[in-house]
Amino acid sequence: MTPDDDAATAAADAAAEDAPEATPLLSPSEGVPPLSVSADEIARAADQLAKGTGPFAVDAERASGFRYSNRAYLIQIRRTGAGTVLIDPVNHGSSPIDVLQPVAEVLADDEWILHAADQDLPCLAEVGMHPPALYDTELAGRLAGFERVNLAAMVQRLLGLGLAKGHGAADWSKRPLPDDWLNYAALDVEVLIDLRDAIDEVLTEQDKSAWAAEEFEHLRRSEPTPTRRDRWRRTSGLHKVRNRQALAAVRELWTVRDQIARRRDIAPGRILPDSAIIAAAVADPKTVEELTKLPIFGGHKQRRSAHIWLAALESARTNPDPPDSAEPQNGPPPAVRWAKRKPEAAARLDAARARLSELSERVRVPTENLVSPELVRRLCWDWQDAGDVSAAIDTVLREGGARQWQRSLVVPVLAEALSSAAAEEA
Repeated sequence: MTPDDDAATAAADAAAEDAPEATPLLSPSEGVPPLSVSADEIARAADQLAKGTGPFAVDAERASGFRYSNRAYLIQIRRTGAGTVLIDPVNHGSSPIDVLQPVAEVLADDEWILHAADQDLPCLAEVGMHPPALYDTELAGRLAGFERVNLAAMVQRLLGLGLAKGHGAADWSKRPLPDDWLNYAALDVEVLIDLRDAIDEVLTEQDKSAWAAEEFEHLRRSEPTPTRRDRWRRTSGLHKVRNRQALAAVRELWTVRDQIARRRDIAPGRILPDSAIIAAAVADPKTVEELTKLPIFGGHKQRRSAHIWLAALESARTNPDPPDSAEPQNGPPPAVRWAKRKPEAAARLDAARARLSELSERVRVPTENLVSPELVRRLCWDWQDAGDVSAAIDTVLREGGARQWQRSLVVPVLAEALSSAAAEEA
């Protein structure tokens, strides 16, 4: 990309920011479709989609913050010539995959268009739906250098339409689903096909279409991230806990809460807030009276569960092996500690970050999309001088999952950074 291209894109960005107010998009062009709930209705929805042509606009609504699971509680699909279908994927007993199979089979025929696909692909896979090809409009916006890549911002910028703030954070496990929620859900896929075409034109103009294709295929094939071993260490406020006994209490309270939340399919924070776990761990109450004097625990619901939390605290006291204050490291330590522990690695990381930032500005792609920051940290921490610096870096990045387009841009930059850091050290 030339400096003139950069200037033209920057000017286009500025013009987009100054664009007049968009035309409000208040309801789907064909009205809100009926919700397909029964097996027969879902089969008819599949037949309807099969009569359309081209890619599928796909979205799913979950109940994050309300439910323990990350399952889909509504699936929206739109296809040219077929219109939009809304599918209820729950309440089908123990075999929702069988009921949804007709839709999954149709969806296997062509590309899926999603916005922030990494959020929806896991819950769609749970019900047997897997894309044969993928286009992620949010990721495309990042590669195009857009500062705002949420759906509403991109729709306004590229299509001149205004999506009203909706119900994305609502409890989609609620039944029946309100009409205005279904209207919101249908609008989310109403615009995706046109948005895909519009952002694809931008990427083509910027010579980034091949980059995007690699990213979409990588995302489509990605496996879910392994569950963190000690998830209780993510408890908000854990930094306030100063001793091993209290850490053991946090662990036991978190574990009991997680078991209850999983069994009842309720978000853990709705069972017991993190703040209450920290308060109980620090105070270490021995009786119901002592426990219920603490914030949160004095409420009626927590009073009824007091014996459960007291048992968890007692288990922590009798546990012969309370946890260490820090989770075992799997990889480099936090970068803020490098200057003292391994100053040469800190110098490499500073040089790498500076040059990656320059590259990011030049090609108008966020640094984190050019290469995984964690991969860069590991490279700089573990780096050993090599005869062919570029080849060694390329091997590390390739084994770490970096795509070809990323390596072609990043390897020369990182080679220069590591070489300059070594020269200054010498």
